[in-house]
Amino acid sequence: MKLYRFVTGPDDVTFCMRVTESINNGWELHGSPTLTFNGESPIAGQALVKEVPDEEFSKGIDLRSY
Repeated sequence: MKLYRFVTGPDDVTFCMRVTESINNGWELHGSPTLTFNGESPIAGQALVKEVPDEEFSKGIDLRSY
């Protein structure tokens, strides 16, 4: 099964650490990062994918557990 998630947050060290932690837990970057402005501060986003063998899709899956 291939998992997908999109991480967003203020463009700061916490966001970068979330993406870094995901990469070190087997997630891979998917496409380019995004950056927008909400009127107060920049908001960053990054799509991530992860292949999980021998698992089947379920609507109740908790992506944070992978």
